[in-house]
Amino acid sequence: MTATGTAPAPPSRGGRWIRQWDPENETFWKETGEKIARRNLLFSVLSEHIGFSVWTMWSVLVLFMGPEYGLTPADKFMLTSMVTLVGAVVRVPYTFAVAIFGGRNWTIVSASLLLVPSVAAFLVMEPGTSFSTFLLVGLLAGVGGGNFASSMTNINAFFPLKKKGWALGLNAGGGNIGVPVIQLAALAIIGASGGPRVLLGIYIPLIVVAAVLAALFMDNLENVKNDTGAAKDAARDGHTWIMSFLYIGTFGSFIGYSFAFGQVLTNQFGRTPLQAAYVTFIGPLLGSLIRPLGGWLADRWGGARITLYTYVAMGAATAVLIAASMQKSLVLFTVAFVVLFVLTGLGNGSTFKMIPGIFQAKAQAQGLTGEAAAAYGRRLSGASMGLIGAVGALGGVGINLAFRQSFLSYGSGTGAFVAFLAYYAVCFAVTWAVYLRRSAARSRATAAAEAKPQLSYAEV
Repeated sequence: MTATGTAPAPPSRGGRWIRQWDPENETFWKETGEKIARRNLLFSVLSEHIGFSVWTMWSVLVLFMGPEYGLTPADKFMLTSMVTLVGAVVRVPYTFAVAIFGGRNWTIVSASLLLVPSVAAFLVMEPGTSFSTFLLVGLLAGVGGGNFASSMTNINAFFPLKKKGWALGLNAGGGNIGVPVIQLAALAIIGASGGPRVLLGIYIPLIVVAAVLAALFMDNLENVKNDTGAAKDAARDGHTWIMSFLYIGTFGSFIGYSFAFGQVLTNQFGRTPLQAAYVTFIGPLLGSLIRPLGGWLADRWGGARITLYTYVAMGAATAVLIAASMQKSLVLFTVAFVVLFVLTGLGNGSTFKMIPGIFQAKAQAQGLTGEAAAAYGRRLSGASMGLIGAVGALGGVGINLAFRQSFLSYGSGTGAFVAFLAYYAVCFAVTWAVYLRRSAARSRATAAAEAKPQLSYAEV
């Protein structure tokens, strides 16, 4: 978009509120907006990063919990499933919180809330604690999963459409890295014969630092305040639920595998906690690092196309996992699992890039142009991201429950992988049918009839 006229006046920031924000105006963006947006992105990533670490800390705490804790493999899979479930559910109110309280204000609150599950886990993490107590404390860690939804909704409003794929990918990728970072920290502590309380003692002061930095350096945007009605409009839109279904396949896989990878290695291949910890961080790390690339590729080639190809590759990697599981090949299984992690990260970036593009295309189809179309897209895409993120995270619950049932029924994860392969095949079919066939053709026909450029769903 080429700006006409002069840039809007510099933002007013009374009480850390920015009252004038127009990132689609290139002059405003270059002179004023980009610096502010990047600063908020940086500290949003920090808070979300620690939120992911707290949310997934039970994926490594269970590795510390040997026979003396009295928990079965099924108990551990149930524990991680419930932590994932709470993380998914709280994403909905966390999305609304940004509109009500402001992005900066809610980042301070949500970061501070991470102290509750961290301190509680520090107090109860010892042999003799009942499973019900572990389960209750584990549920508290779910608040860390909500940070993603509020952070993505907030950052989405700061950036212009052409930069959203990169910005959202970087924001989410930086947050996702919280998974391998806490796993690496656990590896170091286990290797040094330390206990789980050492790990928790490291994160408690980091949470305080994240909250303080958010208070000092972040901003609230007036134009996303008090717009909770957008969530109702987003919930009525069919694309919100289609994208939720697709995001289950990408992010749901990423978070579910992050919780389950170490347990699969210990239960199916007999790895010790230390041996499992040596490799469990690799997949989440690479999957997190590549997420911005998924957003960048989507910016360049279209999110729907990248998502489609990603599901093809995920299906192939899962097929290899099934073969490796049946042949009991640890090396092939580990390599294929890491590749699958990388692909989920790529798909995470491309699917989230699709969301603002879809609503921008809908705005154009309704005859809106310029700032009116951009405002429509920001409003609905910001609201839908929370819902999509929440539903997508439920995929992590399904993955852990599928592994639990597969181990109970067959003694291995093979049955679960067969179910995942079938889901990826359906996601491929939905992506192609909705965004690369009928909708693309319909958008081209509309553009030809109106003799003006029209954003196709195939380009989102």
